[in-house]
Amino acid sequence: MADVRLRTTAAAVLVVSVAMLAGALALVFLVRGSLRDGLEATAEQRAAAILQQGGSPAPDDDDFSWQLTAPDGTVTRSDEPLPDGDDHLVVTDSEGGYRVSVAASLEEVEESTEALITPLAVGLPLLVLLVGGVTWVVASRALAPVERIRREVEAITGDRLDRRVPEPASRDEIGRLARTMNQMLGRLQDSRDRQREFVADASHELRSPVASIRQVAEVAQSHPAALPDGELARTVLEESARLQRLVDQLLLLTRADDGGAGRSCHDVDLDDLALAEAKRVSRTGLVVDTRGVGPGRTRGDASALAQVVRNLADNAARHAVATIAFGVRESGGTAELTVDDDGPGIPEDQRERVFERFVRLDEARARDAGGSGLGLAIVKEIVGAHGGTVAVTRSEVGGARFTVRFQAGFSDGPAE
Repeated sequence: MADVRLRTTAAAVLVVSVAMLAGALALVFLVRGSLRDGLEATAEQRAAAILQQGGSPAPDDDDFSWQLTAPDGTVTRSDEPLPDGDDHLVVTDSEGGYRVSVAASLEEVEESTEALITPLAVGLPLLVLLVGGVTWVVASRALAPVERIRREVEAITGDRLDRRVPEPASRDEIGRLARTMNQMLGRLQDSRDRQREFVADASHELRSPVASIRQVAEVAQSHPAALPDGELARTVLEESARLQRLVDQLLLLTRADDGGAGRSCHDVDLDDLALAEAKRVSRTGLVVDTRGVGPGRTRGDASALAQVVRNLADNAARHAVATIAFGVRESGGTAELTVDDDGPGIPEDQRERVFERFVRLDEARARDAGGSGLGLAIVKEIVGAHGGTVAVTRSEVGGARFTVRFQAGFSDGPAE
């Protein structure tokens, strides 16, 4: 910070010095020119007075030298010879062929100018020093909050993101910088906490199928006759499929976090996606109601939006007793997708929590049905990446209704 203060002070001193020097020079030239103009005007008045008096000297003209020249060039009258040199000012006037020349000494002009230069020569350096000192003090006070912010930021590490920089009470640029930096630290802390929670939950989820495979393999190795025929192969296939689904969902969730879920932009018919999922789910033996599916189109990543509908359909199928229903409609520039089930529903105080990662309201049933607790989190991330919203309410058929809303979109041109 000392370097900043030094540079600031030096710049201020340089600017003030140049400005003062220019001002002082301008003042000296203006005063000198004014005095010279006054002296010249007085000499012209003396010359006019001498001509009017026929060559007689005007009163109070002892400070001036003059001479009168006839039309033939001879000097007819003068008080003393006109001086030569740059230290005198000479003016002339003529009338009726006669010309009078008046010379005035510039000594008083030079003395007055020198009298002005002396205080300027002494005062300017003192004033520059004063400006430098004031600038140093002001810069130090202005940069003190920046130094406190710098020291605090230097102490912040990845494990201490809970710390915050001091915020000045002022509403200037430094105050806004401190508040913006604290907001950034808050976002970094939230991101770190989510990342740690995500890693911990993912590790826990991955550990379960790996442990199952290892347990069955160890039993098969130590006691080959203890397992029914094909039990090892069946367990490996089931748990490896579970691992594959979990890894795929983790990769999809990471892609959604990076904003990749909404980068491709095409016209997507939500009714086609809903009908395709309805056909797939109907193979499970559930009753699938598609009477509420009407035209509905938005713009976005077709594969990502298909994943949204699939995850909602899988979630409904896991919790439904006998029936699930799909609905698509457009209204007021909004495309709306609904998925209902006749299951137990979701308590009102848990309706926001179900969109968090690795959250399962019924742990045992979700695991048996192959749920990982990531499906609805993926839905929320993809919908958010497309500028939409997702919410859960109670369904008219008794269970849960998931409602997704997007901005309706149509394009006459080719898809991007």
